Amino acid sequence: MAARSDSSAESTETEFSITRVFDAPRALVWKAFTEPERLEQWWGPRGFKTRVHKLELSPGGVFLFSQRMPDGREMFGKWIYREIVAPERLVVVTSFCDEKGNPVRHPLSPSWPLEMLSSSTFTEHQGRTTLTIRAIPINATASEHKVFEDGKKSMDEGFTGTLDHLAEYLAKARA
Repeated sequence: MAARSDSSAESTETEFSITRVFDAPRALVWKAFTEPERLEQWWGPRGFKTRVHKLELSPGGVFLFSQRMPDGREMFGKWIYREIVAPERLVVVTSFCDEKGNPVRHPLSPSWPLEMLSSSTFTEHQGRTTLTIRAIPINATASEHKVFEDGKKSMDEGFTGTLDHLAEYLAKARA
């Protein structure tokens, strides 16, 4: 499997969106997003070590994870699953959190929205999978919306690196 063949990012005034085409079947890409041992192999920026603390793949269930930065600092994140349509769509509320899963401010950007609604769609054509991730701030103040808007370039860079990491994982993984 080739690592990457196509990628694009775009956004509207409130929505961030990034699309990537992977040379891998949808079933494998879905497993990479929904199985703890696979998520630990690729989720997060390059150089970060991800650890899954909890993954309850059901509506209302929680994915709680930590990421250790290259300098040794650790941050936690949480997804609360809102919609799961295997293997087509995941909708989650995402937030930074403490080790117990309580939402906290972004460790590097304290004005970042506390929560975002994120949807990931997976479509397959001729054995290749198109992944589109969309995110919007929810329950956010006007200033948090502005910080989100201003941070889209950084989000694009972060997701591009993470999806590069996923492409490398998929090239080596077995269904």
